[in-house]
Amino acid sequence: MAALRYAGLDDTDSEDELPPGWEERTTKDGWVYYANHTEEKTQWEHPKTGKRKRVAGDLPYGWEQETDENGQVFFVDHINKRTTYLDPRLAFTVDDNPTKPTTRQRYDGSTTAMEILQGRDFTGKVVLVTGANSGIGFETAKSFALHGAHVILACRNMSRASEAVSRILEEWHKAKVEAMTLDLAVLRSVQHFAEAFKAKNVPLHILVCNAGTFALPWSLTKDGLETTFQVNHLGHFYLVQLLQDVLCRSAPARVIVVSSESHRFTDINDSSGKLDLSRLSLSSSDYWAMLAYNRSKLCNILFSNELHRLLSPRGVTSNALHPGNMMFSAIHRNSWVYKLLFTLARPFTKSMALGCHPVSHHQKNGCTSSVAEPGGQAPWTGSAAEWR
Repeated sequence: MAALRYAGLDDTDSEDELPPGWEERTTKDGWVYYANHTEEKTQWEHPKTGKRKRVAGDLPYGWEQETDENGQVFFVDHINKRTTYLDPRLAFTVDDNPTKPTTRQRYDGSTTAMEILQGRDFTGKVVLVTGANSGIGFETAKSFALHGAHVILACRNMSRASEAVSRILEEWHKAKVEAMTLDLAVLRSVQHFAEAFKAKNVPLHILVCNAGTFALPWSLTKDGLETTFQVNHLGHFYLVQLLQDVLCRSAPARVIVVSSESHRFTDINDSSGKLDLSRLSLSSSDYWAMLAYNRSKLCNILFSNELHRLLSPRGVTSNALHPGNMMFSAIHRNSWVYKLLFTLARPFTKSMALGCHPVSHHQKNGCTSSVAEPGGQAPWTGSAAEWR
C-alpha cells in the first residue's frame, strides 16, 4: 500500500475504484480489462487490486452487444434508445480464479445450454440440427443462433419448422436461422436434403443428429424398414455419409449424436454372441417399442464411436450424449401409456433448456471461440467510453 500511496493510486473511497486516467472495459468474450489513457496502455489486472475479472450473467433485458468498425465492443439499450461503450454488467463482475474448476464442478444437471455457451462467439459457424422444431432440438438450435451461428433447422414438418424459426427471430431479430425439409423416414428425402444443402456452398461445422421417435407401433417406412430403426439411426447414418465431404472440408468440425442411457438395456447379438442384423429392423412378431428404441440408441453409440475413429484424423470429431433422465418432451406423444407416465412424472422432470445443455457442452469444449482468453496484451481502442 505504501507504493500505491506514493503513486497516488490509493486516493479513492473504494478498493475497486479506479485511479484517475483509468477506464474499465470488456472484451467481446466477457473479460474485463483496464485502459490507462495517460500512458495509452491496457492490462488485464486491476491497477489497484491486481485481480482479473469477468462480467457475470447475461445482458439486461433490451440490451444488445455490437462491434463498431474499429472492432471495439459497444452496447445498445433498445428500451431507452441509447448506446454506450460501457458494459452494463460491469456492476456485477466476478473475480477470475486462476485455478479453473473442472467441468464437473462448473456444470451440473441444473445448467442450461445458454449458460454453457455464455460468452462464446459462434459467428461464422454453420450448425445443422435435425428435428429442431421442438424439444431438445429447438433449444439447441436457439442457443447456437443466439450466439451468432448460422443455424439450419432440418425438419419433417415445415409448418412447425417455420414457427420455430419465427420464435428464434422474436428473441433476436438478427439471428441467422432457416428451415429445410428433412424426413429421416424416407431415404430419398435425406438424399434430396443433402443435395440442397450442398447447393448452398456453405461449410458445416456442427451437425447435431437429434431427431428421433419413441413408442411407435410397429410400421415400415417407404424404404421397407422398421420406422424406429430408420428414423433414430439409419436416416442419420445416411445423412452423415452424404455430408461427410462437407464436414471434412470444414474441419475442425463435429458431429453430435443424441443417444440415450437406455442403450445399455439391449444388445444386437444372438445367443452365441455374434452380431444379428435381423435384430435391427424387427418384424411385427418380434416388435416391442421400448426394445426397438433401445437398440436404435445402441446403434447411435456404435456409429458415433466408429465415425470418430474414421474421421478424427481429418479434423472431424464425433460425440454421443445422453440428455439426462426424466426429460419431459413430446417424444412420448405416440403412446397413451407413456403420455400418462410422463404426465405423472412431470413435476420431477427436466426442461428442454436443461436437457440440451449436454449438446452445447460437447460443442463448447470442441469449438474454438473467436475471442481468446486473456494471456497477453489487452486490446487498445484509443478512445474513452462515452454515450453517443
